[in-house]
Amino acid sequence: MSKIKVIELCLSPDLGGLELYMISTAKLLKNDFEVLSIINKDSKISKYYDENDRYREIERKSSFFMFGGARKLANIIDEEGVKIIHIHWTKDIPFVVLAKLLSKSKPKIVQTRHMTMTRFKDDFYHKFLYKNLDLILAVTKQVKEQLEKFIPNEIRPKIELLYAGVKKQKALCGIDVENLRSELNFSNTSFNIGMVGRINEAKGQYLLIKAVDILIKKGIDVKAYFVGNPMEKSYLEELKNDVISKNLENNIHFLGFMKNPHNFYQICDSIVLASKRETFGLVLVEAMGMQTAVIGSNSGGVVEIIEDKKTGLLFEVENENSLADKIQFMIENLELKKEMESLAVKKCEELFDEEKQYKKIKTIFKKLI
Repeated sequence: MSKIKVIELCLSPDLGGLELYMISTAKLLKNDFEVLSIINKDSKISKYYDENDRYREIERKSSFFMFGGARKLANIIDEEGVKIIHIHWTKDIPFVVLAKLLSKSKPKIVQTRHMTMTRFKDDFYHKFLYKNLDLILAVTKQVKEQLEKFIPNEIRPKIELLYAGVKKQKALCGIDVENLRSELNFSNTSFNIGMVGRINEAKGQYLLIKAVDILIKKGIDVKAYFVGNPMEKSYLEELKNDVISKNLENNIHFLGFMKNPHNFYQICDSIVLASKRETFGLVLVEAMGMQTAVIGSNSGGVVEIIEDKKTGLLFEVENENSLADKIQFMIENLELKKEMESLAVKKCEELFDEEKQYKKIKTIFKKLI
């Protein structure tokens, strides 16, 4: 029996949790489906594929000039006999809907909704788009509730909750931990905090810098290490200038992009996610799976991941004093820190295990055809 043909599509030019989730989903689906990935020719996603993966690149133009690209995608759909298109970036919805209408095959469209929805989609344009979607997979309960609230019932696709899953990673041995700590100039006496994600204002790197400054002035020995590419180099320069002005050059370090941050999680005493509004918080789940303590802002999907003082700590969103207090609390309560790390691993295994989530999406896709 031939496999159902699926397109995994993401034309985002960025490289973050959304894009990496699309890549991991495409690789997992290969076990049971015939998968073709469609990506932006200007994106950085292609380096994550190998010779065993099928992908094609399409130039993404503005909405006004999308017809040519949509026609190209429609031809791919018909040539390949595609039954399902799975999209991840909300901005790709009109492009894929147009391609579906131009195709002869009329595949099912599934969107994984990674972002929040904050206003009603009851105008003609959005009604037209959502009427042509067959299923939306919400990455958190909060997102599911928003979709049910803001998309009119008469055009609302079926909505299901599907948390993003993370793959179990191999733990480093003791000597490898020490070697990596030495390579990245980690202190053996300081409390070392990591933050992983795009370097942009929405991710809140500036908050952690302020929190570190507060703690240093209290005489608490902490260091912070930032991993990620800058969205705008000017913002990164602002952060670095702030570090210099606060005399924190020995306490704040920018490590750049890491293709696989799982080893980095293991050498940190804690991972912080300081976003103003994080829909899910994949970084937290990845760190929890590596038995690293986590601290996150009390907003968005983070509150579905972290149970305060059980699987991690929550601080008041956009409040550097609250973040500093939580870091200090963790330093002063190391036994509780160990308990939270153990409970966090169990929660990951129960709710966010990649294999469990893959079984769900496999069942969902096969029922859709």
